[in-house]
Amino acid sequence: MVSNLARLVTALLLLCLCACNINPAAVACDPIDGRNLAPAEGTLMGVNLEWGRETLAEYADKLGERPAVAVTFADFPFAPEDLVSAAAEQARQTGAMLLLTLEPVDGLAAVTDERAGELAALLAGFNTSGVPVIVRFAHEMNGSWYVWGQQPGEYIEAFRRVADAVHADAPGSAMMWAPNYGGGYPFAGGAQESLPGAAGFPALDTTGDGVLTALDDPYAPYYPGDDAVDWVGVTIYHWGSTYPWGESEMPEEGKFVAQLTGTYDGANGDETMLPDFYAEYGVGHGKPVAIPETAALVRDDIGGLRTLNIKRAWWQQVFDPAIQERLPRLAMVNWFEWNKVEPEVGSAVDWTVVEDPAIRAEFTAALPDWYRFADEPEDCGEPLS
Repeated sequence: MVSNLARLVTALLLLCLCACNINPAAVACDPIDGRNLAPAEGTLMGVNLEWGRETLAEYADKLGERPAVAVTFADFPFAPEDLVSAAAEQARQTGAMLLLTLEPVDGLAAVTDERAGELAALLAGFNTSGVPVIVRFAHEMNGSWYVWGQQPGEYIEAFRRVADAVHADAPGSAMMWAPNYGGGYPFAGGAQESLPGAAGFPALDTTGDGVLTALDDPYAPYYPGDDAVDWVGVTIYHWGSTYPWGESEMPEEGKFVAQLTGTYDGANGDETMLPDFYAEYGVGHGKPVAIPETAALVRDDIGGLRTLNIKRAWWQQVFDPAIQERLPRLAMVNWFEWNKVEPEVGSAVDWTVVEDPAIRAEFTAALPDWYRFADEPEDCGEPLS
């Protein structure tokens, strides 16, 4: 959801911001088990930070807690390490785990054994310095908007290539499989829309009727296999309640859980029932479940009270105490803390919850006791940038 331009513009700022807090400690860190990064109970609270605008430490000061997870995006193969090392250094300084979203912008064919090996070597260095990493590779691959989208065979091959390298050479790291929420699938009209005759079309046509429709499974054709996947995640936003998206609308009661469990039927009751993502991939495949990105759509021009009401209504659903009992495998939720122009809306959308003092006060007061934050960072490892 982050543009390449935004990443390039903030790269130098991020490098400078993290350099001022370098700790020269060189004590060896305890080994990290990348297959055991989920909390024993509760849910890790993380953030998709607008890197360069503020540091992770500055965000933590606003939140009143150190986020357990810091999300960063990077082109893959890297454009000279992109923002990755700088983000990992800030995670090291605050005790956070790094969720590294890799975007193969040159296509899946560019994800070679050599590039995967280079990635694993970089992550191994992060792990040695005390930073656990979860790689979210080629996220939202079931969408039609990314160059890696709707190519199930090529995607699975590339995912497994990266997973093999990470599991072999970066044991303090893990792999996350993370499609987009399937409402609106097959997302017709996008540049990567799969049509009859395309190489991967038969695998996507799960009903076997010769066309892709909302009745086809939006998740299963893209699953790389239990041996390659350590975490499963699904992007869930409140973009509004009715198409076309962009209206600042109150979320329907129970929408968050309904989307995660495949029972959301849309504001007009006309959305096809989807597979239960949580039950199928969390329970059925025995994986910790993550919401790598979430927030509620609010346009900049609707006024403070309405903004607060919409955002509060969404976080109340995500913080609902019944979730911990009903969905115990929900192990991570990351808030999208950006104010940015969204092409689908044609205007700026304020996704943030800590920038406005009044909203921040209510959000931080509402954080549930079953959310888990970062521990005090260990004084170990070499600085990463």
